[in-house]
Amino acid sequence: MKKFLPILFLCMICILSSVGVAAANEKSDDKPNVYVVQIDSEIDNTTVDLVEKAINEANLGMADLLIVEVNTYGGYIDSAISIKDDILTSPIPIVTFVNKQALSAGSLISVAGEKLFMSPGSTIGAAEARLGEEKADEKTMSAWVSELKSTAEARGKDPDIMAAMADDTIAIEGLVEKGRLLTLSDAQALKYGISDGSMKNYGEISTAMGVDMGTVQMVEASGLEKFAAFICNPVVSGMLISIGLLGIIIELLTTAFGVAGVVGVCSFALYFTGHMVVNSAGWVAVVLFILGVVLMIIEGFVTPGFGIPGIAGGISVLASIYLVSSSWQVATISIIVALIVACIIVGISMKNKKTRGIWKKFILHDKTDNESGYTSPNMDNMLYMGKEGVSLTPLRPAGEVDIEGNRVDVVTEGDFIEVGVKVLVTALDGTRIIVKRVIN
Repeated sequence: MKKFLPILFLCMICILSSVGVAAANEKSDDKPNVYVVQIDSEIDNTTVDLVEKAINEANLGMADLLIVEVNTYGGYIDSAISIKDDILTSPIPIVTFVNKQALSAGSLISVAGEKLFMSPGSTIGAAEARLGEEKADEKTMSAWVSELKSTAEARGKDPDIMAAMADDTIAIEGLVEKGRLLTLSDAQALKYGISDGSMKNYGEISTAMGVDMGTVQMVEASGLEKFAAFICNPVVSGMLISIGLLGIIIELLTTAFGVAGVVGVCSFALYFTGHMVVNSAGWVAVVLFILGVVLMIIEGFVTPGFGIPGIAGGISVLASIYLVSSSWQVATISIIVALIVACIIVGISMKNKKTRGIWKKFILHDKTDNESGYTSPNMDNMLYMGKEGVSLTPLRPAGEVDIEGNRVDVVTEGDFIEVGVKVLVTALDGTRIIVKRVIN
């Protein structure tokens, strides 16, 4: 029996292997040949990662076609350009499908596909580059218009029409007048050669591309990627920066119980983790942040003051934030908000005498009161300057004189003056009134 056990074990392996091969063959027969990825939110670094993921999966799955469905109001220009480059250099055929709208940065992605299809009632255009609420500067506009034109030329479409979507100085007779941005309906896009057809669904697109649709594989972001996308949202990122900076500043400058520091570090941990997942945060930024925090800890706890470690640490932390942030405006606003709130809290803490040693450099702690041996000039003595009086006591050199009916303590310049002699106030020295003899 012992002799047959190895043979039996070998047979079982062969059987299981055969079953596995059969299952694999069955699965391969049913493998998806059409992949779909949807761009249905603001275009940013998370969108870039999602499209790259779709291209890689479709390539590994030996797909016949990848459909990039676009339904967006736009987003960041640099992210749109990255997606455009990925589409143009893809090893598998990619078509774009405008479902509802492809505005602003979405128009560049849409025109990058080998074919561009649009659903009935959809639109494309209104692609002016903007920085916040303002139109982008001339340099940015020129580069953006060039991207639209060159991509259109690469796909055999009219570059002037694409340029008119971003530049309101371009007029095209019968289509758009000067001073207005171009936005095309699906019918207009088809008429002027921007769209390659009006399609309602993936099946119609597959048929138009000569592909048997079969099973459709939707490529979606994982739970971690969705969480990272949430973290990288400009509003959320801004809040995390503000909370993180606020926590660290409060911890360093006030005698808190450590809660503020923990909250601050956790906020920055979320901030950097989210951006690293979407590949917008390199290790350089992380190292800069850690180095900055270490330097500020040295400044706040080891050598309290306001010297080189504190300044270098602050610069290092700020540099790491700007390196990671998708927008310098978001980073700047968040930093300003954090500093304002921190100043208010530190002010309250100073009032309650709960600040650390770093503020001793800016606060005068010594008292110049009478108890400490300091005296201040009596401002009423200024009234006697330049006036005459009569000595009531001998001045040796100190004594008393009558000035306009007031008995005043005075001191001479060093001379002895008898009683009943006229004197003149010549100077004030602190609390002393200095007089001299009046010579007739």
